[in-house]
Amino acid sequence: MSVVPSMEKTKESQASIQPLVELVKQDMGRVNELILEKAGSDVEMIPEVAKHLIDSGGKRLRPMLTLASANLCGYDSAKDGHIKLAMAVEFMHTATLLHDDVVDESDMRRGKLAARMLWGNQASVLVGDFLLGQAFRVMVDVGSIRALDVLSTAACVIAEGEVLQLSVAQNMKTSVEQYMQVIRSKTAALFASACEVGPILAGSDEASIVAMRNYGLELGNAFQLIDDALDYGGSAAELGKNVGDDFREGKITLPVILAYERGNADEKAFWKRVMEERKDVTDGALDFAMGLIDKSDALKDTLNQARAHGEAAIKALDIFEDGASKSALINAVEFCIARGH
Repeated sequence: MSVVPSMEKTKESQASIQPLVELVKQDMGRVNELILEKAGSDVEMIPEVAKHLIDSGGKRLRPMLTLASANLCGYDSAKDGHIKLAMAVEFMHTATLLHDDVVDESDMRRGKLAARMLWGNQASVLVGDFLLGQAFRVMVDVGSIRALDVLSTAACVIAEGEVLQLSVAQNMKTSVEQYMQVIRSKTAALFASACEVGPILAGSDEASIVAMRNYGLELGNAFQLIDDALDYGGSAAELGKNVGDDFREGKITLPVILAYERGNADEKAFWKRVMEERKDVTDGALDFAMGLIDKSDALKDTLNQARAHGEAAIKALDIFEDGASKSALINAVEFCIARGH
């Protein structure tokens, strides 16, 4: 896999999510307890499906960001508002994963069989709806109208992003801007909201709220760009799904857009055949596609764009004083970028 030239080797080797994990470890214990409590139901299938995905090894980055942003802005950790909102953020994310796997017809999720493969599409969609409902109940419990507005708006934007992705799927005329709108909506919006509600709870000034939102938005953009690059140059362990799934599903991502734009007539005809007409979508075609992406520097440039968004995320933290919380948030960005190297 190509390496982003601007990424310093020392940072690559040192990048770790561990500072963030350690920073919020105690609070995440409380979040996990609340997750288990709120995933419960007298309807047996609901906790079974929810537990399958909750226990499947995700890093829980988004709720950790909520806790860290609240910590950075001086929220009293003895209170439980940040715990509840972190849980709500994780439920929103889990619900979107359940729904996404149905829409994308995915077989694997985080290295395990997707819930839809075990319980069916209907159960996956309905349990996702249950988790969204629980998330909003907990948001109301917190009592912050602004935080509720931020997260409920994110839920709408995420849904819009999923529909937009459907509308541009298998369409080689998709522009870079359309693609970026998809990832801003379906991925970055929840990152942004997860970070924004921390300073809102802490009663921070508007500049701090905007800064944390921008941090989350840029981190989310970088995170998705890296994911899309890894689909053509990573491993199943890194992705938590099969390499090449985006290709098999006809998803138009930045590496594909750039390779298509830079290809000759024969190469463009290949992309149209496999992505639009869905013909000859074989493992051999995937290998050929990966070769075109590498040849055109599409992978390298996708990773460079991810790095630029990561740098913008770190820049957004400039208004905050140095300390453990700020350092952990910076490390989180570098960790996300380093996954692509």
